[in-house]
Amino acid sequence: MALILGIYEELIDAIRSLNLKFLRLIALLKIRDALSSVSWPFLVPVGLGILLATLSLAKSLSWLLDNYSVTVWSFFFGLILSSIFTVGRVVKEWRTPTFVATGLGAVAAYFLFSLVPVATPDAPWFIFLSGFLAICAMILPGISGAYILVLLGKYYHILEAINDKDFGTLLILTAGALVGLLSFVRVIGWVLKRYHDLTMAILIGLMLGSLRRIWPWKETLTTLLDSHGKEIPPVQINILPPSFNSEVGLALLLMFVGFLVVFSLDFWARKKD
Repeated sequence: MALILGIYEELIDAIRSLNLKFLRLIALLKIRDALSSVSWPFLVPVGLGILLATLSLAKSLSWLLDNYSVTVWSFFFGLILSSIFTVGRVVKEWRTPTFVATGLGAVAAYFLFSLVPVATPDAPWFIFLSGFLAICAMILPGISGAYILVLLGKYYHILEAINDKDFGTLLILTAGALVGLLSFVRVIGWVLKRYHDLTMAILIGLMLGSLRRIWPWKETLTTLLDSHGKEIPPVQINILPPSFNSEVGLALLLMFVGFLVVFSLDFWARKKD
């Protein structure tokens, strides 16, 4: 969304301003100097928007995923598929290396996402790692941090932690996210500056390959109980809808709505430019 709205580079630069100088000034209680060294007028609204969305949508989304998973994943499928086309325009020049990079990214994602276990430990180190990887994914255009949590088997666990006000788990997750944010943003800034088209091509390939996991209609082959007694499907295969009914019609409609959301934002951003 940041890329589509034309604020991606500003977001990267703003996050990079949270450096050792900023932390040193905070430690010395030089708050005014610390704030003047970072892009706080940009970061504060973005941070508040993320916090508001998390606190307001957690319960609703958890309930929707439990009761209407097909329609929810249909909307996500539309969002990600349409994002592939919009992000593709960011590549300045499509050449043989960029097409190859996209293909390699798609193949890697297709097989990697199918191998990620659904049942993963709830240990603090893994929650920290999940926060680290999720925030790294959020920095990359078109890749959902929430989706990384799904792949790591921690999306429902984090939703439950938010709903149950499990501040211990959320603090560990936040610590991992902060470490990942402050470190990986420098890596992605460096890579994009020097290998922009190849980097974007790989990201597009990852998005394309991840559609295997997002496909709404699945058949569960086996089930097991996680550490909280919740039934989860460790082995699923993608299938076509068994028949056209109201649920399928609603799913296709929400998939189309996902398309419209992304293309409308992209059109609005380009018109603004």
